[in-house]
Amino acid sequence: MRLPLVLILPVLIVGILLDWYICRAVRTRCTRGARFWRPVSVWSSVIFALLLIVLIVWPKRSTDDSGLTAVMWILYTWFSVYISKAVYVFFDLLSRIPQLWHGKRLKWLGRCGWISLAVFGLMWWGALVERFRIDVREVEIVRSDLPAAFDGLRVVQLSDIHLGTYGTDTSYVSRVVDAVNALHPDLIVFTGDIVNRRTKEMEPFVSTLSRLDAPMGVYSVLGNHDYGDYFNWPDNDRKIENMAQMYHLQQQAGWRMLNNNTEFFHRGADSLALIGVENIGDPPFHVYGNLDEAYPGDLADPAFKILLSHNPAHWENDIRNAPDKNIALTLSGHTHAMQMELFGLSPAALRYRDWGGLYADEDSTHMLYVNIGIGEVGIPARIGATPEVTLFTLKSR
Repeated sequence: MRLPLVLILPVLIVGILLDWYICRAVRTRCTRGARFWRPVSVWSSVIFALLLIVLIVWPKRSTDDSGLTAVMWILYTWFSVYISKAVYVFFDLLSRIPQLWHGKRLKWLGRCGWISLAVFGLMWWGALVERFRIDVREVEIVRSDLPAAFDGLRVVQLSDIHLGTYGTDTSYVSRVVDAVNALHPDLIVFTGDIVNRRTKEMEPFVSTLSRLDAPMGVYSVLGNHDYGDYFNWPDNDRKIENMAQMYHLQQQAGWRMLNNNTEFFHRGADSLALIGVENIGDPPFHVYGNLDEAYPGDLADPAFKILLSHNPAHWENDIRNAPDKNIALTLSGHTHAMQMELFGLSPAALRYRDWGGLYADEDSTHMLYVNIGIGEVGIPARIGATPEVTLFTLKSR
């Protein structure tokens, strides 16, 4: 599969228009060093256009992981340059508005276009620094229905590691494991997307992930990236083998996968149910999970339940305000906050009502926490949306 032409072609056209505008500005305004800057502006435009054309025709699903990483970095480089150029052109066009009435160009407003350099720097700060800055977020969940024996329970949630992004370099993931273990959790849960496209990406990291340590164990569910749906398999048998390897490697790491299943924890006469469903989400993501199958009893019964479900759309569509589902807390991931969060705002809000943090329905019967993940996919950066490790402390009132 190639990048959709209907999406990339308009981007290419916009890029060419930005370059045309900037080349004209250079030609008319650069009196000093014109012989240098004019050819630089023209040839840089040609080179970046050719790069984007290469990406249009480059097959993605069948390429190897290193090739996909190269595509990711080329795309990010292109966007970091052209988003910055767009900012410059925006301010320059504003500065020229008085010329419509035969006035003078507002040079001070045009100079604001140099904010584009800050935008460029911010994007590369997100790529080179912020995507490795682990943010431990501590969240207290207070519930009157929490069994007394589990008061003070410490649960760490991880999500969306996307191991294929790191190739065979385990250093960052090792830091994540150390950060989790330093919290001394009672229980560790992982809410899906451990790989990008295929289980093979997990192989170099099994030993590192096996160091995660909690008395009650490490439990996981699958996310939309974990089923091999984003890779071109020569036949269905290879895809089945890929999934078998996923189960094997997670077991080898000492994790227990909750594939539409429930684990009960008992302390004296009290109990807590940890439910795990396979991926349930909104289109175009495939639905593999079944909540009714995952829980052996009546979902409306009084047992205190924590649900692991990768996509927060499952909670929004099926659990929020549902009187027949007594699920105290749902833990999800998936959104990554679209790997961009500035001043509490994220473009993920355009797609998901619940994109990051703690949510509850009208009477707080059902609660949801969305972890924005510790890895990245699509773009190799996290701008403000730093990698998240969440520590929950459960309290009874």
